[in-house]
Amino acid sequence: MSTYQQVVDPLWGSLGLSALCAALPLILLFVLLGVFRVKAAKAALASLALSILLALVVWRMPADQVFSATAEGAFYGLFPILWILINALWLYKLTVATPWFDALGRTIRSISNDLRILSILIAFCFGALLESLAGFGAPVAITSAMLMAAGMKPLKSAIVSLLANTAPVAFGAMAAPIIALNGVTGLPLHDLSSMAGRQTPFIALIVPLLLVFIVDGKRGLKQTWPVALVAGVVFGIFQFITSNFLTVELTDVVAAVATVAAVLLMLRVWQPREIIDMSGRAGGDLEEERQSGPSSSSRGPARNPASASVTEAVSAAATTRVAVPPSTAERPDRREIWMAIAPYLIIMAVFSIAQIPAVKDWLSANGSMSFAWPGLDVVDADGKHVAAQKFKFDHLKATGTLLLVSGLITMVLYRLSAAKGLRIYWETLKQLRWTILTVTTVLALSFVMNLSGQTTSLGLALASAGGFFAFLSPLIGWIGVALTGSDTSSNSLFGQMQATAAAQTGLSPVLMAAANSSAGVMGKMLSLQNLAVAAAAVGLEGTEGTLFRKLIGWSLALLALITVLIVLQSTPVLGWMVP
Repeated sequence: MSTYQQVVDPLWGSLGLSALCAALPLILLFVLLGVFRVKAAKAALASLALSILLALVVWRMPADQVFSATAEGAFYGLFPILWILINALWLYKLTVATPWFDALGRTIRSISNDLRILSILIAFCFGALLESLAGFGAPVAITSAMLMAAGMKPLKSAIVSLLANTAPVAFGAMAAPIIALNGVTGLPLHDLSSMAGRQTPFIALIVPLLLVFIVDGKRGLKQTWPVALVAGVVFGIFQFITSNFLTVELTDVVAAVATVAAVLLMLRVWQPREIIDMSGRAGGDLEEERQSGPSSSSRGPARNPASASVTEAVSAAATTRVAVPPSTAERPDRREIWMAIAPYLIIMAVFSIAQIPAVKDWLSANGSMSFAWPGLDVVDADGKHVAAQKFKFDHLKATGTLLLVSGLITMVLYRLSAAKGLRIYWETLKQLRWTILTVTTVLALSFVMNLSGQTTSLGLALASAGGFFAFLSPLIGWIGVALTGSDTSSNSLFGQMQATAAAQTGLSPVLMAAANSSAGVMGKMLSLQNLAVAAAAVGLEGTEGTLFRKLIGWSLALLALITVLIVLQSTPVLGWMVP
C-alpha cells in the first residue's frame, strides 16, 4: 500500500478554489436540510457520495484508502457514539416501562404548584438528567409534555423546554459530542472536556432566569430570581467540577442531581411571594391561547407522529405517559421516590466504580486496544501521520458498555424479565434505525473529508481570517447544530476544521474545537428536528414556524454572549482559562 500525502491546494494550485470545492459536501448538506427539508439520512448520504467523489477526482486519494476511511468513520459512528446512544435510550425506556417513571414525575410535580418553579425543576433539572442519558430530542419531548400536564399552555411548554435544552447538550448522551470531538481531532479528551466545562456553565447561569421570565415575564423574574439563580449557579459549578476533575461522561448527571437537591433545599426555607399555578394569568397567556388553540385538557392526548424517528416516537410515548390532569400531584412515599431515582444512582455508582484507579487500570489492560485502521496510510502536507487513522477500541470501559451494565442492574432491581429487556432493546433499535443511518453516514463523511485533506484545505482558507476566526468559530458550530439537529454531528463535521484553522491562526485548537460544541448548542432549539419533536409532544403539529420565530431571538442572544466569552478566552484577558 502506497502512502497518501494530503495536498492542501489540489485544484489548480489555488487554496481558495480548493477550499470552495471542499465546502461543497457541506453546502449540499445544508441546502438539502435547510431549504429542501430532505430527511437527514438522505442528505447525509448525498453529501458523503459527493465527498467520496471529490476525494477520488480532485484530491487524488487512492480508491482503496477512500473507502477504508469511509468504513472507519461508519464504524466510529457505531462504536462508541451509537453504542452510547442505544444503551442510554434503552436504559431510559426501561424506566418508562415501569410505574417508577410516573412516580418520578409525581415527585417533581408534588414539590411545587408554581409553574415558574416547575419550569426550573422539570425543563432545566430533569431535562438535563434526560439529556445526560438519551439526548437527541427526548428531553424536549418529555419535559414539554410534563409541563403541559402540570398546567402550562402547550405553546409555552414547548418554548420553555426547547430553551432549557441548551446548557446540558455539550455533555449530553454521556458526553457523546465531546467524545466525537476527540475522535475526529485527536485532541486530548480531558482538555476538550475541561475547556467546554469552562464555557457552558456561563450559559447555565442564565438559562433558569430566562425560563422564569418566559413563563411569567418581569413579575416572574422579580419574584423567583433567587431560586433561578441558585439553580444556574449550582448547575454551572458542578458542570465545571465534573468535566474538569472527575469524569466527562457523568457531567450532566452530577450537575442535574446536585441542582435538584439545591433547589429542594432552598424551597424548604424560601418560597416566592405569589404562587402562579395553572389558573394564573401570566403575561402573554391570552395571546398564546389564541395561537395554540384549546388547552391540552380539551384537545386530548397529542397525536402519535407519523415519522418513525426516535425522537418523535419518544415524544409520543412521553405524551401518553405523563398527560395527567393538571394539578399538584400527591407526593409518592419514600420507597417510590428511591425506586424512581434508582437508575440514575446506579449510573453514578457504576461510572464512579469504573474510575477507581485499580478498576480503571484493569479495564484498560483487559478491554482496550489501539491499532492503525487497516487500509490507511495517510500523512499530511508536512509528512506527519494523520491522527484520525489510529483507532482506539475500548470495549470494556466504553461509556456504552457501562450504560449496558447499568441497564442490566436496573432490570434486576425493577424485576424486569430478560425477555422484556430484550424486547425493549429491539424496540429501541427499531426506533433508532434512521438515527443510526444518519450518524454513521455523517461520521463517514467526516472521516473522508479529514483523511483526504478536504477539511485541511477548508481550515487553512478560514485561517486567512486571522484573529477574526475567534468570532467565526462559534457561528460555525451554531450553524452546524441548527441544521443537523445534533451537537455530535456538528462536532464530527467541523471539529477538525476548527482545530486546523485555529492552529494556523495561532489560536488554541482546544479552545476553538470546544467552541464548536459549546456555542453550537445554542442552535439546537432552532433545529427542525427539535422543533418538530416539541410541537408533536404538546399536540401542536404544524407550529414549528411559530416556535422558530419565538426562539430565534433568544438563540442569537445566547450565541452572542458565548461568542464574547470565547473571543475573550482567545486573548490574554481570559486566556488563562484555556487548558
